[in-house]
Amino acid sequence: MNGFGAPPGLILAGGKSSRMGTDKAILEIGGDTILGHTVRRLRPQVCEITLNASEGFRNPLDLRLVPDRMGSQVGPLAGVLSGLRDIIARGLPATHLLTVPSDSPFFPIDLAARLEAGTDDAGTIVITASEGRDHPVFGLWPLAIADDLETWLSNPENRRIKAFLHRHRLVTVEFPMIETASGPFDPFFNINTPEDLAEARRFAGMLV
Repeated sequence: MNGFGAPPGLILAGGKSSRMGTDKAILEIGGDTILGHTVRRLRPQVCEITLNASEGFRNPLDLRLVPDRMGSQVGPLAGVLSGLRDIIARGLPATHLLTVPSDSPFFPIDLAARLEAGTDDAGTIVITASEGRDHPVFGLWPLAIADDLETWLSNPENRRIKAFLHRHRLVTVEFPMIETASGPFDPFFNINTPEDLAEARRFAGMLV
């Protein structure tokens, strides 16, 4: 899509993890941290990996850090904006940024390829879905939307991802459930609670 190979990737880790009581990304499943699994799945799909998190975030993999430009806890769109501005500032030869959250370590190994196949337009946002449910934090975001996104986020009433998506050309790519010995599993399963963590650990041996 970008004409120069794989897109740059950004891991979104700006949430509070309030329901877990600690940074989710550094919790362990399947012999590694959630962040470690995320990086391992993402790395072959992108040309680089940057981490969107606060300055105090524990970063055991020493990933390049890009904090939110608009302050903390504005939501994932602030992380997307920070990643877009960072790419533009560095002059990377890309049209889109691939984002994944830090708490969903089972996403498909062909995520980037399938999203890139969704459009050949440099201004289109491409997001994922499974079982009929959208997962916009897994997405390809055009650099061309950076100005509009920054203007939109400058209004504190504007935080919902779906409301912003309605402003732009959008393609949604549906992904199938993962078939396991214990039944179907959502590839975009996210870990928010201790119960989710236990579920992730139960499936980790089959998926990571």
